[in-house]
Amino acid sequence: MFLGSRSVSGQPYPRQEINVQELLLQWAPVATEERNYEEIYEGLYSLYQNPLDLNRAEREDLSVLFFLNERQISELLEHRQKFGRYFSLYELQTLESLTLEEVRRLIPFVTVYEGPGDLRPGHVFKRAADHYLVIRADMTLEKPRGFKEEKYAGSRQRWYTRYRLSRSKDFSVGFISEKDPGEKNFLDYTAFHLQLQNKGNLRNLVVGDFLLQMGQGLVFSAGYAAGKGGEPVYTTRRSNLGAKPYNSLVENGSFRGLAITYGLGKLEVTAMASMKRRDASVRDALVRDASVSSTSAQSTSARDGPVSEEEEFSSLLTAGMHRTEAEIAGSKAVKEQNFGGNVSYKLDHLRLGLSVLHTRFNRYYHKRDLLYNFYEFEGKVNTIVGPNLSVSRQNFSFFAEAARSSSGGYGYLAGLVGSLGKQVEVSLNHRNYRPDFHTLYGSAFSEGSRSINEKGIYAGLKYRIRKGWEVAGYYDSFRFPWLKYRVDGPSYGQDHQLRMNYKPVKKFSSYLAYRADTKLQNASGSTGVTRELREIRRQGVVLSLDYSPGFSWKFQSKLQYNAVRSGSLPASAGWAWVQDIETRFRRIQWKMRVACFATDSYDSRVYAYENDVLYAVSFPAYYGRGLRWYGILKVPLGRKTDAWLRLAQTRVADRDSIGSGNDLITGNVKTDARVQVRYRL
Repeated sequence: MFLGSRSVSGQPYPRQEINVQELLLQWAPVATEERNYEEIYEGLYSLYQNPLDLNRAEREDLSVLFFLNERQISELLEHRQKFGRYFSLYELQTLESLTLEEVRRLIPFVTVYEGPGDLRPGHVFKRAADHYLVIRADMTLEKPRGFKEEKYAGSRQRWYTRYRLSRSKDFSVGFISEKDPGEKNFLDYTAFHLQLQNKGNLRNLVVGDFLLQMGQGLVFSAGYAAGKGGEPVYTTRRSNLGAKPYNSLVENGSFRGLAITYGLGKLEVTAMASMKRRDASVRDALVRDASVSSTSAQSTSARDGPVSEEEEFSSLLTAGMHRTEAEIAGSKAVKEQNFGGNVSYKLDHLRLGLSVLHTRFNRYYHKRDLLYNFYEFEGKVNTIVGPNLSVSRQNFSFFAEAARSSSGGYGYLAGLVGSLGKQVEVSLNHRNYRPDFHTLYGSAFSEGSRSINEKGIYAGLKYRIRKGWEVAGYYDSFRFPWLKYRVDGPSYGQDHQLRMNYKPVKKFSSYLAYRADTKLQNASGSTGVTRELREIRRQGVVLSLDYSPGFSWKFQSKLQYNAVRSGSLPASAGWAWVQDIETRFRRIQWKMRVACFATDSYDSRVYAYENDVLYAVSFPAYYGRGLRWYGILKVPLGRKTDAWLRLAQTRVADRDSIGSGNDLITGNVKTDARVQVRYRL
């Protein structure tokens, strides 16, 4: 008898392409204009491109996946501690807290790597999990006014390029570029990065464009948190992700320089330095000397300091458009320097941290002299510093952060998320951001788009009634102590959402979602130094049915209704019916939509997520009366090459033009074409 042995490895789990639409609709069943869906999309795709290694992932890494609850995260970590490293993703099916459906949802975002990374020349490309080049071109076939009247400097096409070489928790090299329609320079916007991770005590190093996410986002926020939406519990907290490469097309929103994290046991130190130029509205003016001490006899604040003739800027521009003379004049007009970092101490269930960020501009920042801007940041220098805390115990997680800016204003928030058994999950959150609290790269949980001038209390709940049935909802009450844009007085509001999910079998799912929010706004037609405030109430209802009769076909029908009421005025209402069809034949995929919509005004517009080519996101507003359709074809051009073609058209019946300003199109039809090619290197 002869005995022999050989090494064997577990069968790899086939990694499925991410269903971004499903995840976005889970988070935002009733879409609104306040949220930046491109950042959410980029965050989800960044997680997909860099799947978490189950043998290296920590609690904070896993908590970024908002569809995992505390009980599931604990069991994922305990399984590794009890049985050793994961050998296959098939092991996830043995975890009691994860259903088969939840395992399928988790698979695209996790992986199991064999051994440490190897950065020797010639080995990097072999070990890369992602290595590709994407080129995209699109344009509107009808000519907008800006091109007809030759107000734009460049061509009508938009060009986009993306290159990536990466392996999660190991290394990443990336580059993106974009030219918007009307821009002259093909490389009008560029972002690049080089990242190394887990090289001994060097936990993380990023050179190029990056963002930091520490604590709860009061000082550093990388845009990976979804905030309020269809997931009412785990999107209310932030995770300590550290420095992350910046891959977004949202221009003027990142640091450019270097960030490094060094670990000494349970202590981690992160330092960053950034120098870049930003788009801004610059003008000649008499500006105040902000360097005068507040104790000086000449001044009690920077606003009252001595003046000198110097260029100042009134706003930082984030649209990233450089088409007209005015837009080109504001390009890279202000030099910005940032220095700071974070120190944190970690135990198994506890993290204590301290963050600081010092920002300096080469020009004086002075917003327009309007009453609601009274507490806004003014000057050349801003420093913000504050501690953060997170504690996880069993099925609960507590988090808090506070910060103070050099203006003397402060902000803080504290919250709790957890599981009350297998069926119930809850969240609580309290926040308070003073009107004079200035955080330039922070974006903590809030109702507004910035963490300033807001107080609020939030509560969320998820309840699994029985198999296939789930109800989720939240209630948020908030106040704005000072004036806001189009709100000439202290104001208040509330926001609540309720969603019922029903999925009796794998092939069919549905949900019914209702959202309502109430805020105060200036009454139209009122006069005076401050205008009369009127209550604005918005309501939205969405019914969605999703049916997949087989692997090759998928149907989704959606009916959405919106209503807006201002004071005692008649309500403005709108609705949209959307039908999506997806099919595939071998590697060829086809997606299409037909949508009918009718709204009384732009105020009652309907936002609807649309499928797009890979790495692109579309969340247009349907308004007026009309029809919209699109089709997307994905075709393999070889073993390593895929191509996408997308055609979309809007046809309105209640007006003879579409758009406004330089983007106005004469006629009632707008057609967009987009072509993309991806080559896996």
